[in-house]
Amino acid sequence: MEKTNVLRLLDNAGISYRALEYSGEDGKIDALSIAEKTGIPPEQCFKTLVTENPAHDHFVFVMPATSGLDLKKAAKVSGSKSIAMILQKTLLPLTGYIHGGCSPIGMKKQFPTFIEETAQLYDFIGVSGGRIGLTVVIDPQDLATFINAQFADLEKSAE
Repeated sequence: MEKTNVLRLLDNAGISYRALEYSGEDGKIDALSIAEKTGIPPEQCFKTLVTENPAHDHFVFVMPATSGLDLKKAAKVSGSKSIAMILQKTLLPLTGYIHGGCSPIGMKKQFPTFIEETAQLYDFIGVSGGRIGLTVVIDPQDLATFINAQFADLEKSAE
């Protein structure tokens, strides 16, 4: 397995993780599909969402495959009036990652990061390993400490 920047950073920090490879050739690279391919329970397979507020400050939200980001809650925890998802074409220049391979670990710049608080219920969660086809299984507390993230209630309520 080719080491990604994510794996090198975790190795250098002495953080325990498991790397799982899967095929992205079918184009199914959303978090639910990745959960299915890797055998990680969907509520423990997390996606990385990058957002922007009107002042062009960027924030990262790490959410379970099974839930959506509540933009009002996201704005509140980030101290923003409002918040919106960034355009997909700005993801690579901003973070160094492509859609489907965006990891909360090792972005070009460390943005304020928030992890959905339900992550704390589990011994491990899966996040992108920095490329399509690679998931990193990691203790959510180790992840939060390493990327200086806060846990917060971010899920959209079931209507």
